[in-house]
Amino acid sequence: MSLSSKTYGRYRTWEVIPGLLIWTTFFLAFFLSFFAPTVVIVFVIVFDLLWLFRVTYFMIFLLGSWRTYRKTLREDWMKRVRQCSGWQRIHHVIFLPTYKEDREVVRSAFAFLSKTNYPKDRMIIVLAGEERDHEQFQKNAVEVQKEFESIFKRIIITEHPKDLSGEIPGKGSNLHYAAGVVKEVLEREESNIAPEDMIVSSFDVDTVAHPQYFALLTHLFLTVPDPLHASYQPVALFANNIWTAKSPVRIAAFGTTFWLMTELARPDRMWTFSSHSMPWKMLLDVGFWQKDIVSEDSRIFLQAFLYYHGNYRVVPVFLPVSMDTVTGDGYMENLVALYKQQRRWAWGVEHFPVMVEAFRRDPLIPLQKKIRYLLNHLEGMYTWATAPILIFLLGRLPLYVAGASSAALIQAAPFTLQWIMRCAMLGVFVSALLALTILPPRPKTVKWSTWFVMLLQWLLLPITFTVFGAMPAIDAQTRLMIGKYLGFNVTKKVRSV
Repeated sequence: MSLSSKTYGRYRTWEVIPGLLIWTTFFLAFFLSFFAPTVVIVFVIVFDLLWLFRVTYFMIFLLGSWRTYRKTLREDWMKRVRQCSGWQRIHHVIFLPTYKEDREVVRSAFAFLSKTNYPKDRMIIVLAGEERDHEQFQKNAVEVQKEFESIFKRIIITEHPKDLSGEIPGKGSNLHYAAGVVKEVLEREESNIAPEDMIVSSFDVDTVAHPQYFALLTHLFLTVPDPLHASYQPVALFANNIWTAKSPVRIAAFGTTFWLMTELARPDRMWTFSSHSMPWKMLLDVGFWQKDIVSEDSRIFLQAFLYYHGNYRVVPVFLPVSMDTVTGDGYMENLVALYKQQRRWAWGVEHFPVMVEAFRRDPLIPLQKKIRYLLNHLEGMYTWATAPILIFLLGRLPLYVAGASSAALIQAAPFTLQWIMRCAMLGVFVSALLALTILPPRPKTVKWSTWFVMLLQWLLLPITFTVFGAMPAIDAQTRLMIGKYLGFNVTKKVRSV
């Protein structure tokens, strides 16, 4: 779905830069392979060495996060919450935006929330539907409200009108509208709850939070410094249907989780991603989620960061929230859905021009923070798009072109690159083993031999890394560069009855 140029295009110069960087890299790597292959070979060796270094520190941070994650799972967080003074005043508001989901998907969300160990009389659930799905949504809403209204403090049903001015259809505009309704309801009927005592969780409707998630979230909110200037990011697992997903989908799902876990070990550079939590006070301050962008999960962090002049951060929550992997009716439909999901996540590059302009105009944000966030964002998007192509494709071209040369560097290059890649493959081996430790129990309908598939599937990493990693990122950055903007793509969700 394309957007009108009125939604984006305000900072065209900055929108061009990410895509221009990757295409300049590809052009020079290809062109110089024929006219200066030695230069390209040196570049590729240096790039691969840097990539090996990156994989090494990636694994160090990943293993550190994994240890913290396992330790956190063993704690009784509700017991620790009860030791905190004033914990009873904390209320949770959980937003569940939904569009064309089946009744069982919606019902499962409420059922899992009802099994958390935080007191339900301090939990408000917001089921946020769309007028474009009026008939099915209202039917689902009536059924879940009837079944669960006695369990939670309150269930609020909202229906986002279609075709509102200044919006694009998607999760951000739905959440923006739902938050406005919640604000009116709370001011009218729940005036005894202070905004500073409310924590909001923005969940996809397929999100299954760990039973202790809200207890740990409350404990963090009551104990970390300056809790109102922080969002709270859990470990995002895409594991609800991982046993029946296709191998490329599983690799991408684990890759996303492991990337996030390394970020949790470095919170000074983190953004929010997918399902996460934040203070209601912050949402009131920034005017809720932006309603005319696609990447609302990370943009809400940037909104707060800019509103508070850089005095905003992400606090890691080392407990999981599990969601569905992409799915479809056939193998090819699964792969198409995976590509579109990765492209939507890569569309987070849309934050770059906004950051540049906002940082340029705000002297109150420390310069060090400006540089760190800009470089981290740009470098992450750049390597996402270029690394697989340079390592597995373009990096081989100068070796082929200069194959007959007697130069020592050219003769030694294949051996050097081979050993660099062998060392880097140790990271793949560690990832494969760690993936087995975060799997949910194997369903009885799935054969035990699937365990072997779970290990062997990592041989597909170079293909998955390129086709479902680099290509969607190139697609997204190229679209931003040429002004062909993306709309929101909804991931299909299915439950077995």
